[in-house]
Order: sequence, then C-alpha cells, then structure tokens
Amino acid sequence: MLEKPDLKDEIIINCLEDEFGFSIAKLSFLPLGADMNTAVYRAAASEKRVYFVKLRRNDFNKTSVTVPNFLRDSGIKQVIPSLTTQTGKHWASLSPFKVILYPFVEGHNGFEQKLSNAQWSEFGKALKQFHSTHIPLSLTNGINKDNFSPRWRNTVKMFLERIEKEIFHEPIANELANFLRTKKDETLDLVRRTEQLAQKLRKQQPEFILCHADIHGWNLLIDKNGALYMVDWDTLIFAPKERDLMFIGGGLGNSGYTPRQEETMFYQGYGQTNINQTALAYYRCERIVEDLAVYCQQIFSSDEGDEDRKESLKNLKLNFQPNGTMQIAYQSTSL
Repeated sequence: MLEKPDLKDEIIINCLEDEFGFSIAKLSFLPLGADMNTAVYRAAASEKRVYFVKLRRNDFNKTSVTVPNFLRDSGIKQVIPSLTTQTGKHWASLSPFKVILYPFVEGHNGFEQKLSNAQWSEFGKALKQFHSTHIPLSLTNGINKDNFSPRWRNTVKMFLERIEKEIFHEPIANELANFLRTKKDETLDLVRRTEQLAQKLRKQQPEFILCHADIHGWNLLIDKNGALYMVDWDTLIFAPKERDLMFIGGGLGNSGYTPRQEETMFYQGYGQTNINQTALAYYRCERIVEDLAVYCQQIFSSDEGDEDRKESLKNLKLNFQPNGTMQIAYQSTSL
C-alpha cells in the first residue's frame, strides 16, 4: 500500500501499547508494496528498539504468521518470526485490520539490492528447506489447495468485454482501457493458453506441497550485513512446487541477471529437481492473468488511491514489454 490508510496514528499506537506493552515514541507510515490490503509502519519505542508493524485486512489467515514462526523454530534462519502480545497471541485486532509486529530489519529488497551469487544460492537452499519441512496439519488447516480455478481468467475476459462498451472519464482508468484495447488479442491468447495448461495439469494430478506463492525479489529482504530473509507469507497455498519455482528466471522485476543466470545460481542451493514444464508454464501464465485481473479491479472499481493505482498501471504494462514476463511465460510452453 503506497498511500496511508484512513486510520489515525494515535489509534495504532494505543493498540501497540495496550497489546504488546511497548511505549511507542514515533510511528511512521512506510509506502511499500502493491497489496492494497496491507499497510506497514516503522514504530520506534522509547527503549530505543524499532519494530515493523504490519496491518492486514480482509483475507487475513493466521497461518501467514504461525507457519513462518514454525519454520524459524525449525532452523530456517531466513525467516523473521513475529512477536507476541502480552497474552501470548501472534497478532492483535484493530478493526478492520489485524496487527502483526516484527523486529525491524534495516535493509533492501532483492530488486533494490542485487543479490550476490552466494545469496542466490542461499535463497535456493532456504526455499528447499521450506519445501522439505514437515509442518503439522494443526498449523496448515485453513490453507487452500490450488484447483487451477478459472476465476482470474474469467475476470480478465469480463474486463475486456467491459472496456469495449464503456467510456472511462477518470484519467488512470481511461489510460488502462485504451492500453488494453490495443492488447486485446495478446491478452485473450494468454487466457486461452493458461486454460489449456490448467486442463493438462488437472489430468496430470501432480504432487502438492506447501508453497509461499509470491516468492520474488520484492519479498526477499537483505539486511545491512548481507543476511537474507524470505518475507510476506500471506499467500500460502498447497500446490505443485513450480508455484514457487516459476519466479526463478520468470522475468518479474529487475534482478540484474538474465533468467538463465538466476536459475544457475538459485539451483546451486536448491539442488537438482525434476521440473514439471506444464506446471511451470501454467503458473507463469496464470500469474500474469491474475495480475491483470487484480490491477483492473483496482483501477476500474475505484478512483481512490491515485499513487497505488498509477503504480498498478505501470506494473500491468510491464508484462507486455519485449523480453518481459509474458514472453518468458510463452517460451516455457510449446502450446
């Protein structure tokens, strides 16, 4: 969320002090991330400690906190555990948000700071540890299993039909509508390919594991000493491992390396593994379809939050650039 939510700082501070027992000297909003359901803050406590405050609304799932805490307790040091309230809970309630508190780690994400060869390898090793860790069923209850749903594909087709019938006067919505009209054939072809790949995957019945599902450079944190962390566990899902592996060499963001270089460094740590090319291609295509659908919903459904909507429009267009995510996704499949 790039624009501060309509929630007074004093209310957040009171919640932190009452629930976590810290005396907060200063609270600062951090304009980070593309998720409209998540707002984050830096909280400086009077005892000179600094905390990372995460406010999550709507689809909050407790497993986004309990699972990474379990992973850290299991020895995966590349996970930042949350702090507990005075009553031992992992979050507090502040309608319409859940409030999660973490120690503040100064650093940069994996696109702001180019990962070294060693850090790419460490990332691969840490993700393999996560994929291989046995997590009790009591912790994973409530996590969905991917069913290759056509939800986002249908949403994109709906918006393509809508822009042919409507005139949008709001500038950002109008720019998006005009852009999508020029990309209609490409977009429909993407939707068609994604559906064909989904049908093939359903027939294959691949093995499912617990996946992070959004593990790209924006969700890697490098601290000032070079330590690497995997963050933002809100999208946990049971799916084929390619749900995570599709980001490696997938062209999302600028890592400073070619897709082949990313893969070489990452798999030095992850190790040899059989890649289901159908699953890899599906998830790369489906991710683009989902992004298109979510960005369209955000831009066409509201004229609030201009900075977030402008950023969404920019990110949507990036998919169609030469050597971008769509081209790489198409190279992953022979359809």
